[in-house]
Amino acid sequence: MLNRLPITPAQRTLLRYWLPALLSGGAAFMAFILLGHTPFVRALALAATISGVTLALRRFGGTLALIGGLAMAFSPAFWSQTGGEDSATLMLIALLLAVAAVAGGVFIGLGRKPSLGMAVGLVVFALLFWGLVGTPRSLRITTLLSAWLIYLLIDALLTANPRPDEPPSAPLYPRHLLGILVLLTLGILNDPLFTLLAPAVVLTLLLSKTRLPIWYWAVIGLMVIIGLRGVAVLYMDSGWWLYPAEQAEAFGIRVPFMMADGWREASRWLYLFGLVIGQFSIVGVLLGAFGLARLSRWYPPLGTVTMVAYAAYAIFGLVYFGRDSVVLLMPLLIIQAMWMTYAVHSFSHWLQKSFSARKEIVRWLAPAAFTLLPLFMLFRITGVL
Repeated sequence: MLNRLPITPAQRTLLRYWLPALLSGGAAFMAFILLGHTPFVRALALAATISGVTLALRRFGGTLALIGGLAMAFSPAFWSQTGGEDSATLMLIALLLAVAAVAGGVFIGLGRKPSLGMAVGLVVFALLFWGLVGTPRSLRITTLLSAWLIYLLIDALLTANPRPDEPPSAPLYPRHLLGILVLLTLGILNDPLFTLLAPAVVLTLLLSKTRLPIWYWAVIGLMVIIGLRGVAVLYMDSGWWLYPAEQAEAFGIRVPFMMADGWREASRWLYLFGLVIGQFSIVGVLLGAFGLARLSRWYPPLGTVTMVAYAAYAIFGLVYFGRDSVVLLMPLLIIQAMWMTYAVHSFSHWLQKSFSARKEIVRWLAPAAFTLLPLFMLFRITGVL
């Protein structure tokens, strides 16, 4: 159908790449509006998050990316963000980004130095954001930024570290460098807990083997310091940090703070494992484990970076005793969805190789089976099951 459109081959390729993200975002938007009774602006922001998740999965096939994105949309943790009322914060952030882009563009035009323009734009945005927005700690903004940052990290890794049978490696594009820095800065300024993605960001940049200016690393270092300070202030209250986790578990204590020895308690590991099962079912957990194993073999840099990001949030989940932990761990769930999708992608390839005589039929078996997961999750949140 795309071949019949009156557009150039380059535009057709771009549209084919973006189409799964547009479809998943559109379907999720309608579900958020009609089933979740979500205001327009909030539903739009949530749909943009699902589009980001779908783009992060795009390299594993358009159909599987679409299904994986919808599985994320219908997970209980993500669905819990529907409903409510609109907030002006998101619109204000969009305006600040536009102002920062203009400021950076002016400096690029005057000095002909893209790096200087990027630095100026970032500084302008950070100052305006901190002065006008402060630290809103919006969970929806955090989820939106996490999805798109994970997409950029995956795209950067696969650009700089492709498999031998893929196009040759290339240095990171400006969209990677500027996007990663802006999203990391915005995420940390919104909620210091976003700093948990910083190790994955640094590892991605190092694995890309792209030479970066000193100011770029300085900005990342500054944001990490700001983020760590914020985490200490907001999540490491002195009264609870040294409180015995065993005692907290015995009395069922739930407070929005971390306890240092929470990772030692077996019940906390069971809680974290049950949290993931509660989102994607035991089938999703098994698919995720298989997907990680395959990913680590065929795309070692991507497997390593996603494991680092996953581990950072898993450790936080073990030591954090707040009732909102399932929403704070949303980046972990996004990575889980990515591993699940790659598992189905690998299984699909195995089927096609094993039954090459019926390749056209077999290639749809794995996506068809994978479709049952978001359907099951949709029926569950709507009360049908």
